[in-house]
Amino acid sequence: MKISIQPSTAAVPALEREKRVAEPGFGKYFTDHMVVAEWNHGSGWADALVRAYGAIELDPAAMVFHYGQEIFEGMKAYSQPDGSIALFRPDANGLRFAKSAARIALPELPVSDFVSCVEALVKVDREWVPKKIGESLYIRPFMIATEVGLGVRPSNKALFSIIATPAAAYFNAAKAVTVWISTEYVRAALGGTGEAKCGGNYAASLLAQQQAAKEGCDQVVWLDAIERRWVEEMGGMNLYFVKGRGKDATIFTPKLTGTLLPGITRDSILSVATDLGYKVEEGMINIEQWRDGVASGDISEIFACGTAAVIAPVGCAKSAQGTWVTGDGNPGPITMEIRNHLLGIQHGTIEDKHGWMKKVVS
Repeated sequence: MKISIQPSTAAVPALEREKRVAEPGFGKYFTDHMVVAEWNHGSGWADALVRAYGAIELDPAAMVFHYGQEIFEGMKAYSQPDGSIALFRPDANGLRFAKSAARIALPELPVSDFVSCVEALVKVDREWVPKKIGESLYIRPFMIATEVGLGVRPSNKALFSIIATPAAAYFNAAKAVTVWISTEYVRAALGGTGEAKCGGNYAASLLAQQQAAKEGCDQVVWLDAIERRWVEEMGGMNLYFVKGRGKDATIFTPKLTGTLLPGITRDSILSVATDLGYKVEEGMINIEQWRDGVASGDISEIFACGTAAVIAPVGCAKSAQGTWVTGDGNPGPITMEIRNHLLGIQHGTIEDKHGWMKKVVS
C-alpha cells in the first residue's frame, strides 16, 4: 500500500494548536489530518491518503448504518526525552485490528500497512503530541462497511480511516473509581463478538453504564453470560486483582475465555509485573471471591487497565449483594508502581526491555 500526503490548507494556527495540546481533555480536539483508504471485493485495497481532517460522505444505505459492520482500535504515540515520538506496541494493535476485521467479516488490512498508515499520520501531525508525562496522542484507526444496499450479507466495500486527538489522562489516577457489578446485563457470550473491538460491543454496554451512573458509580463491571458470577471486564477495560501485599503479592487477572477483549495494556502488565518481581496469574474469579477477598484483606488492591486510561485504581464496588471497599478505598502502592513503570517505558524514562516502543519521529 502506497501512502500519499495531501497537506491541509486549513490547519489550526500554531498558537491555537499549542493551547489545545496544553489542555487536551480526551477526544475534545482533533489533529489537522486523517488517513483514508478504500477497499472493494474485486480489486482489494487502494492506496492510502493522508488528507485534511474532515467529514466522510456516505450514502444513507451504506451497510454500516444498518448492520453495524464496524471495528476500531485505540493506540497512542508518546513524546520521548530526546524530543522524538514513539508508538507503543503498534504491531499488536495491527494484529488485533486484523482479527477484529475477520470476526466482523470486514477485509483484513496487513499489519505492516496498518502500522505504516499510523506512522504517516503521526509524522504529519507531530506537533499535536503532548509532552507531559501521562499525556499522549490518542490514535483511533477504524473501518466501516460502505457498500450501498440493504441485503444482509458482508459488504463488498469498506473504508479504513485513522484520526487522532491529543489526550490527557482518561481517569484521575490519584482517585480510585467506584464500579457497579451488573447482574442484569452482559457484555458478551461465547461465540459472540467479545474478542473483537467493534462498536456494537460498546453500544450494548451503554444502558448498563447508565445504570452504574444512577448507582453513583464511575464504571460497570461485566460478569459471564451464563452464571452471572464470573468476573470478566470493567467497561471497556480489563481488570486486575492484587492478592497479598509487598513483593510476595500475586497480580491476578481474569483469563481470556473468548468473551474478553485481549487488551494490549493487559498483556503488557503481565510482563511489567513480572519485571518488578511479582508473581502473575490468569484464572477465574467470581463475585463472592471478590467480596470475601476484600473483606479478609486477601485482595489488597484492584485496578483496571486499557489504552485510554492506562491504569485506573478501583476503590469501591457496589452490587445487588452490597458494597465492598478495597483497602482504604484509595489507589494502592502496587497499582501505582505498575502504572508509573509502564508510563516510564512509554515515555522513555525507563528502559524498554521488551522492544515495545517504535520510534516514528526522530
